[in-house]
Amino acid sequence: MIFLYAFLVGGAICVVGQILMDVFKLTPAHVVATFVVLGAALDVFGIYDRLIEFAGAGATVPITSFGHSLLHGAMAEGHDHGYLGIAMGIFKLTSAGITSAILFGFLVALFFKPKG
Repeated sequence: MIFLYAFLVGGAICVVGQILMDVFKLTPAHVVATFVVLGAALDVFGIYDRLIEFAGAGATVPITSFGHSLLHGAMAEGHDHGYLGIAMGIFKLTSAGITSAILFGFLVALFFKPKG
């Protein structure tokens, strides 16, 4: 059943993103930013952790999980190190994703002709 739950939750997140682009005419960048903020906002109220327990990868793979990770890292390090820890914590949990995006973007730009 966990596969079905993951599929349904991940698919629902994708459907919401598609509706935002089609109905509200938002650009993909706006949708990504909205989902990151939404993931962080849901984490503030403890909803996103329960969603991860329920759906597993269906909730951790979409970009909403990035906002969740940003907030978790900032809160954990902020508790231990104060205001400086907030800045450190943001990158502690998300550094692998950020580094991968930069590295793969660079590699794709090497092998393909960029448009801009």
